[in-house]
Amino acid sequence: MTKYDSEGLWPDEGRREGEKLRRSAEHAEGTRRGPMDIPFLLLTMIILTVGVVMVLSASFARAYYESADPTRYFVRQLLFAVSGTAIMLAVSRFPTWIFRRFAMLSLFASVFLLILVPIIGVEENGAKRWIDLGFTTFQPSEVTKLAVILSFASMICVYKDKMKTFKYGVLPFGIVLVVVVGLLILEPHLSASVIIIAIGAIMMFVGGTKWTYFAFGGAVVLGVGVLLVTQMGYASSRINTWLDPFSDPQGTGFQIIQSLYSVGSGGLLGLGLGQGRQKYLYLPEEHNDFIFAVVCEELGLIGALLILLLFALLIIRGYWLAMHARDRFGALVITGITSLLAIQVFLNVAVVTNLVPCTGISLPFFSYGGTALWIQLIEMGIVLAISREIPLKRKKKEETK
Repeated sequence: MTKYDSEGLWPDEGRREGEKLRRSAEHAEGTRRGPMDIPFLLLTMIILTVGVVMVLSASFARAYYESADPTRYFVRQLLFAVSGTAIMLAVSRFPTWIFRRFAMLSLFASVFLLILVPIIGVEENGAKRWIDLGFTTFQPSEVTKLAVILSFASMICVYKDKMKTFKYGVLPFGIVLVVVVGLLILEPHLSASVIIIAIGAIMMFVGGTKWTYFAFGGAVVLGVGVLLVTQMGYASSRINTWLDPFSDPQGTGFQIIQSLYSVGSGGLLGLGLGQGRQKYLYLPEEHNDFIFAVVCEELGLIGALLILLLFALLIIRGYWLAMHARDRFGALVITGITSLLAIQVFLNVAVVTNLVPCTGISLPFFSYGGTALWIQLIEMGIVLAISREIPLKRKKKEETK
């Protein structure tokens, strides 16, 4: 004869009721919000402030030449910085489960935008990477980077221990990367493809994919990369320019030569803020991809190193937050966003100093671009949102002692 449990429920009903209560408790725990991580917020705001000031210094000559308004680029960047900060703070108040719920939707939306680029995109310098919004343009590839991070984190949490198998730990992620990178190659946007592949690999590695799969995947990526470089004229031209920029000083090598002049002329202490010379229409993209060259010229080696130190502290703090995140999804998302920041900073500085071929990668929080700055601040807002749940984890540990 079956007996009631202590609460007057049948055994199966009791288990189901207990499961509901447990899930309700976990949901309540996830919706309780603690304070955001102040060190991460302060570092972000300091870097953002310095970046906006450098946009003013780097862009006023070109802005005056193009529109007779020397503050044209600065004012737009300042407006995007202020509004982006408000968006970041708003995003920081979202519970983590919201990001997970909309992770796959963000991936589908970004793929749809990438499909639209060849159809309605705006072409510039031989590449069609932008969509015109009327008041500004934006690159869907920037949205895709964040979407890949969120979707990969969600998929890893679903597959869990199955990540060590090829069926679950490699195949679905590989399909996403092939689709996304294939659409980016059509633009063409090789630099964004490299970054997304790197971010995807980092997420998979942290998620538990066996390292032996990376050896095979790396060989495939290397082979495809060599094929693309040899078949895509602009890519092979950039390789040749990287190896010997002075072989065509007035053509393909002009930009990197001017960048090296700018970096070298800064010396130890720099020429002073606003006193740089290369920005007077000598250095192309001086307020965008090559703004770090202006930083080196005006602030010198010491100033440039201090800015890189700020980035390093922000990246280290990001990884610290990932290690202390409340759950696996939060840890994976912060790891992805922090790694994306680190990769972009490294590649931009490497391009400016001719350590790697020119790739068209902007310097986060510094390079001019409103929608890109918005997305970067949204990413910082997501990290801050996840950081709000870290005190709850600590408190729970203390209560169990």
